Amino acid sequence: MIKIRIKIKITNPTKEPNKLIMKNRYEGLLVLNVKGNEDGAKEVIERLEGDFKKEGAKIEQVQKMDRRQFTYVAGELDSGYYVNFIFSAEPQVIGKLRAKLTLDETVYRQNYLRLPAKVVEKPARTPRPAKAA
Repeated sequence: MIKIRIKIKITNPTKEPNKLIMKNRYEGLLVLNVKGNEDGAKEVIERLEGDFKKEGAKIEQVQKMDRRQFTYVAGELDSGYYVNFIFSAEPQVIGKLRAKLTLDETVYRQNYLRLPAKVVEKPARTPRPAKAA
C-alpha cells in the first residue's frame, strides 16, 4: 500500500487566520420607484452602485431595463424602473444589501440570484514550429 501526502497552501489576503474569502457571482434585480422623475433614475442607479461597492461587492455589469408596467397593481404604484446588477461578493453581503435597500424608499422590489462561476476559457495552444536540423 502506497501512502501519498499532499500539502495545499491557501493564501488568505485578509491576514485573519480562520477567515477564507469566497466570492460568488450574483444577479440583483431591483425595481425602482422613480414616480414622475424619469431623469432621477440615473442618479439613483449611481447611488445604488456606490452602496454595492461600500458593502464590498465588485460590480461586473449594470443593465438598465427602462420603465415597465406591472402585470397587476398591488399598491399605489403601477410601474417601475427595472435595473439588473451583476456582481461578485461574499454571501454575507447579500443580507446586508437586502436590509439596507429595504429601508430605501426608491427601491420598490429587490431579488437576488446566485449565478454560476464565470468560466475563463484558455486560448488554444498553437504548436511550436519544428527546429531545422
